[in-house]
Amino acid sequence: MRSVRSSRVSLAVALSVGAMWTGCMGPILRQQSPELPEEESKAELTLVGNATQPYGLTYVKVEAVALVTGLAGTGEDPPPSPQRASLLAEMNRREVPNPNNILASPNTGLVLVRGLLRPGIRAGDHFDLEVRTPSRSGTTSLRGGRLLETRLTETAVLGDQLRKGHLLGMAQGPILVDPTADADEDQVLVRKGRVLGGGVANKARNLGLVLNSEHQSIRLSQMIGKSVSKRFFSYVDGQQRGMATPKTDEFVELDIHPRYKDNVGRYMRVVRSIALNETPSQLQTRLGLLKTQLLDPVTAATAAIRLEAIGDDQAKQALLEGIHYDDPEVRFYAAEALAYLDVTEAVEPLAKVVRDEPAFRVNALAALSAMDDGAAYDALRSLLSVKSAETRYGAFRAMTAMTPNDTLLVGESMNGKFRFHKLDLSGDPLIHVTSSHHPEIVFFSLEHKFKLPLVLDAGPNILVNGLSGAQIKVSNFGSTTQQRVVSTDVEEVIRAIVELGGDYPDVVQMLEQAKQNGALTSRFRVNALPEIGRERIKRDRESTGTEAEEDSTHNFDIETPEPELFSRK
Repeated sequence: MRSVRSSRVSLAVALSVGAMWTGCMGPILRQQSPELPEEESKAELTLVGNATQPYGLTYVKVEAVALVTGLAGTGEDPPPSPQRASLLAEMNRREVPNPNNILASPNTGLVLVRGLLRPGIRAGDHFDLEVRTPSRSGTTSLRGGRLLETRLTETAVLGDQLRKGHLLGMAQGPILVDPTADADEDQVLVRKGRVLGGGVANKARNLGLVLNSEHQSIRLSQMIGKSVSKRFFSYVDGQQRGMATPKTDEFVELDIHPRYKDNVGRYMRVVRSIALNETPSQLQTRLGLLKTQLLDPVTAATAAIRLEAIGDDQAKQALLEGIHYDDPEVRFYAAEALAYLDVTEAVEPLAKVVRDEPAFRVNALAALSAMDDGAAYDALRSLLSVKSAETRYGAFRAMTAMTPNDTLLVGESMNGKFRFHKLDLSGDPLIHVTSSHHPEIVFFSLEHKFKLPLVLDAGPNILVNGLSGAQIKVSNFGSTTQQRVVSTDVEEVIRAIVELGGDYPDVVQMLEQAKQNGALTSRFRVNALPEIGRERIKRDRESTGTEAEEDSTHNFDIETPEPELFSRK
């Protein structure tokens, strides 16, 4: 009798443990595919995500109080405050002579600096900075200013004092103020700006998996590391090295696989969809279930991710069937997963999505950029000449992520201030400048001209004057007046501004004014990045031959993570 009771207790414990391990997966599948309860119950097993939580996927905010110089009399002597005390302490630490006199100058200003360290950032990687004046500051404009080198830390105000954490980055560079902002009418806009790529990370942010408290053990940690490294690995000096390293009974460290360097969120979702100790029969059962779920728009995104996590020929075949299905969401999610598996058949449907469907454009471009496939490169290059500005620049950025040393894309460093790219392409002439990621000017086609007459500002000291004839005079009215006389060619004017000491924000301001005044004959766009969450376009474009231009409507939530490649943070 006792042995029977003991057996029943053991069975109950075993069933409860089994439910604990499979419960996270089972209910999700049952809610999304209620028509498959029997098949699903047979396919239940533990995925990495059932026993772990992701670590390192949040952005870390770093801040500083810093000094801006180069203002054209728009600064102030900051009043006593914790921020002023912090800045003076930093200036004294750097042994800056007469710090109070420097702060009193109308050409300097105290600013607050903020940056976000993205998941998986490595030491030496650059990131954007937001710069603004304090709320009660008398500084009226940051245009023309340059952020002096400052240290970035996690910061909090405690007891009327600024408390700083560990040093996480350094920051400096020219401040890009919204070039459309008017100093008199847009006082809020001219008191803030960005330093593109001005932050440099001091240390890497590691990714990892934290085992749930009820699952923590050396054995399970090692099992997870082995399963992940079997699916994701790289070669170092000819030796295969897995992407997962068990560190303790509760933490597994993850290296980012190169294919996912610009889509860390997707990488983590795929890793957490890897099965633990799956038998061949379980795999076959699960593949059958996932094939069915892939063809349902409600479950297609999750099914595609899980097929991508399996990653074998059978999973690829299931996804290949998905790209021919009649539902556009199913086709997209299947093609996206195939791209991260580097399957050539993903290229054509993804390129079509980029052209025709703004809702999926961000993810489709990122997926194409992750491929090591000549067909993907050719597809992206063909998109450089389409009508849509965001498609053209999106394809350009995707190509630079795919092949950064391509002679078509590498561009020229303009005295280390920004990169200048000229693309010999067909299509409407387009000039694109960035306000995030890094300072960059891209010419789509080689010929771009100014239309006279024109008078344009390029920062506080440089004037571009083309009132008569076919020449433009570029003058720097600094401590000494310097001039260059050039033609109406836009490239020549840009080079003259840089030669006279102008910086990236000065060039952007000049181009924006030229656009507003009708002096720029080419199209001009600032940060024409594809965006997540666009409205789905449901009409048939093949019958009209038209192309989807960018649309500001946001009402469709894509089910896969937004890639960092097009982030505006």
